[in-house]
Amino acid sequence: MAIDKKFLKLFIKVTEKAAIGASKFIGKKDKIAADKGAVDPMRRELNKINMKGTVVIGEGEMDEAPMLYIGEKLGTLNGPDFDIAVDPLEGTKFTANGQPNAFSVLAISEKGCLLSAPDTYMEKIVIGSNLPKNLMDIDYGVEKNIKLLSEAKNKKISDINVCILKRTRHDKIVRELEKMSVNINYITDGDIAGALSVIGNNPKNDIYYSTGGGPEGVIVAAALSCYGGQIQGRLVLNEDEKVRAKKLGIKDFNKKYNIDDMVKGDVIFCATGVTSGDIASGVKDLGNEFEVNTFALHKSQNIIKSITNIYNKWTHFQ
Repeated sequence: MAIDKKFLKLFIKVTEKAAIGASKFIGKKDKIAADKGAVDPMRRELNKINMKGTVVIGEGEMDEAPMLYIGEKLGTLNGPDFDIAVDPLEGTKFTANGQPNAFSVLAISEKGCLLSAPDTYMEKIVIGSNLPKNLMDIDYGVEKNIKLLSEAKNKKISDINVCILKRTRHDKIVRELEKMSVNINYITDGDIAGALSVIGNNPKNDIYYSTGGGPEGVIVAAALSCYGGQIQGRLVLNEDEKVRAKKLGIKDFNKKYNIDDMVKGDVIFCATGVTSGDIASGVKDLGNEFEVNTFALHKSQNIIKSITNIYNKWTHFQ
């Protein structure tokens, strides 16, 4: 069953208000204050919507308030049942340091249609649209995956652009990529932005190849299910994390998740820029007004658009 199109506008407002809240802390060197600046208005706006919402991808467990926690009930508790995946501020460091690519993001599906991934690492490969289905496989290894992608895109291996998080855990992957003479684009943070850099008509990257957050993997899958593209992920779990994963219903700890395993049915995805980046422009303070820009997707309605709105400071933020 499709999600009513009226909800897109409501959920865009949620990420817009969260982005404006976080924008007040751009360059202030305080990640915690910036995150709280996004969390509070996001929760407030979600609770105004006529829905029975449950956070399945959140920022932590119930005792970690003020974060939006896994299992938290949101909305007026009247209306349709929704699963909610949230990252009120993707790029807390970017916001605190006044750097690009910070945004507020959420994804909405019908109840039971989003994978409830624990807050653990996930190996990920992400590629864009219009490529053969199931082209990539984590177990193929770097060399085979890059060769397959090169053939599918009809590009020389030396012209393939790979986005990867700059972490010591990726040293082996980097050595293999260097041996193949691909172009490596490092990012310091911003797992979602990195993964989504492979989509679009003229994407910055051909493939995202990193071990990042599991929850972020599900949010990326939600966007790709609307836009097109492929992701394969596998959770990386220690013994304590396996116990938490079991509580969320995960039984096969070695399972490789594709889009259809992480997201089913209709989806709404909204990402509003806090600082300007690849996904959306940042919040602009125009004196008496804020200008905000949102990348919005609604799968069943075939909506893929960039939306700019203006908020009067005195009407909306008193």
